Amino acid sequence: MHDSSSTRFPDGTPIPEWFHGSVSEEPDIREYSAVELGVRPDRPDLLQTEKIQQAIEAVSREGGGRLVFPSGVYSSGSLFFRPGVHLHLKKGAVLQGSTEIEDFALLPTRMEGRSVNYFAALINADHCDGFTISGEGVLDGNGLPYWRHFWLRRKFNPDCTNMDEMRPRILYISNSRNVTVRGIGIRNSPFWSTHYYRCGFLTLENLRITAPAEPVGAPSSDAVDLDNCENVRIRSCFFSVNDDAIALKGGKGADADLREENGENCNIVIENCSFGYCHTCLTCGSETIRNRNIVMENCRVDGAGQLFRLKMRPDTPQRNEFIRVSGIRGSCTGEAFCFSSWAQFRETSEVLPSFGEHILLENLDLTCRRVCFLAGEEEFQLNDIRIRDCRFIVSETELPDHKGIRLSDITFS
Repeated sequence: MHDSSSTRFPDGTPIPEWFHGSVSEEPDIREYSAVELGVRPDRPDLLQTEKIQQAIEAVSREGGGRLVFPSGVYSSGSLFFRPGVHLHLKKGAVLQGSTEIEDFALLPTRMEGRSVNYFAALINADHCDGFTISGEGVLDGNGLPYWRHFWLRRKFNPDCTNMDEMRPRILYISNSRNVTVRGIGIRNSPFWSTHYYRCGFLTLENLRITAPAEPVGAPSSDAVDLDNCENVRIRSCFFSVNDDAIALKGGKGADADLREENGENCNIVIENCSFGYCHTCLTCGSETIRNRNIVMENCRVDGAGQLFRLKMRPDTPQRNEFIRVSGIRGSCTGEAFCFSSWAQFRETSEVLPSFGEHILLENLDLTCRRVCFLAGEEEFQLNDIRIRDCRFIVSETELPDHKGIRLSDITFS
C-alpha cells in the first residue's frame, strides 16, 4: 500500500488537477425568474408542481438558462429538470416538498442498490450534463409527517423495510457529468437527502445538509449517497443527519457484481468538511460492490456515532480497497472505526467473499468510546488495514486483535 500523499490516491495513481482546482463559476447564461413565469412566492399552502414544471419547460424551450427562485416559500411535488436548465435559490428562498406521497411520480428509479419502481425525488435531473444547483436558499423535504408514519409502521410491524413506508428523497441526479451542487441548505428529508447515481465529475461544495434525530428522528436521512459514481469532490460541507453522512452504494445481492446497472465508486475526495450528529461520517455501505480510491481528510467531527465503517453484507460480494482517512479532529460517541457484518434483510444464507483491503487511517486526534470495533469478521476478510500516528481519548483501551490490522504510534491521553 502506498503512503499518504495529497497528490496521489491511495493506490499510488496521481490525483488529477481537477480535484485541487477551484470550482468553476456558474455558467454565464440567461436567468429566468420563476415568479415572472407564473410561480407564486410565499404560498406554502399552495402546491405549485405544475406551475414550476411549466417554468422549467419554458426555460428549456428558450434553449436553457438558470431558473431563479426569489425569496419566498414554494411548495411542490416531484420536479424534473431538463438538460441546460439550472436551479438557483436566492437567499430566503425555500423550495419545499409536499407532505403527500401522491404528489411524487411513481417511476423507474434507483433505490437501495436496485433499479426499481419507486417515488421520484423533489428535484430530479437525469442525463443533464453540466447541471448546477446554487444559491443561498434551501431545499426542504418537509419530512415530519413521513417520519411519524414510518415510526408508527415500524411499531406495528418491526420487520418493515425502509421502502415499505413510501417516502421521497429531496434530490436525485442520475446519468450526468460535470454536476455542481453548491451553497444551498438541504434539510428535513423524508428519506435519503441527496442521491447521485452514475454521475462523474461531481462537485458538492459549501452545503449544509441536516435532518433531526429528535424529538422525531428522520429515518434513513443519509446526507449524501454515492451510487456508482466516479471523480467526486466533496468540500467544505456540514452534515448532521439521523443516519450516515456519506454512504457509498452500488448494488446488492448475490449477482450484484454481474448486473449491468450496478458498478463501483472510485476517485472520491472528501475534504474540509464538518460532521455533527450522524450514525457514521463515512460508510462503505451494505448496498455496495466495490469502492476504490476513497480519500477523507482534514475534517472535523463533533458527536458522530462513528468516524468510518465497513458495513459488510454477507449475501453480496464486496471489495472496499485503497481508502485513506487522515487529519480528522473531534469526537465520536462510539468507535473511530467499525468493521462489521450487516445481515438485516439478508437474502441468502450463503456467505459470499467480501474484502476490506489497503486501508490507511492516520493522523487522527479523536475522543471516542474505543478505537475499533470488529463483529462478524468470519464473514469477510481484512488485509493491510493500518492505523498509525493517532491520538485517542477513549473510555475502553482494548485494541483490535486481527492479523489484517496493524497499529503503530498510537497514543492514549
